This record gives sequence, structure tokens and C-alpha cells, in this order.
Amino acid sequence: MAIGAQDNIDRELVFKYAKIKVDNSESARLVDSETMLGVMTDYANLQREMMGMDKKLKEICSSATSKSIKYMRINFNPPRRR
Repeated sequence: MAIGAQDNIDRELVFKYAKIKVDNSESARLVDSETMLGVMTDYANLQREMMGMDKKLKEICSSATSKSIKYMRINFNPPRRR
């Protein structure tokens, strides 16, 4: 999930919708603000943990790949001239 506008289309959409005001007073009464804040916090923590796990998985895969490479020594002896 990206943060901020990534290209010109995203920038234009952000600029367009930044000025729009929304009246969501009916929706505000449906969910308690503390409950919504708790859910948002849980979601943010989940995203943070998933990013950490993804980073760790990439490190493990990179380590496993580099450890499985078998290097061979090649002796290069140019042919002798007669």
C-alpha cells in the first residue's frame, strides 16, 4: 500500500478531492469513535507486523539462496607456445 501520490493521475485526484467537504454525521452516530480508533490501531499494527514479516522473509530467502550457491574453482592455464 503506497503512501502519497505516485504519479500524475494520483496527484490530480488528491488535488481534486482535497477540497471536497463531506457531511457524514449519520455515519458518525453508527460507530463509537473509540471503537473506530481501536480498529484503526489494530489494522495499523497488523500492517506493520506484515511489513516486518515480509522483510524477514526476504532476508531469509536471500540468505538461503546465497548459501546454496556452490562456487567452483577454475584453473585457467593458457596453452604453452612451442
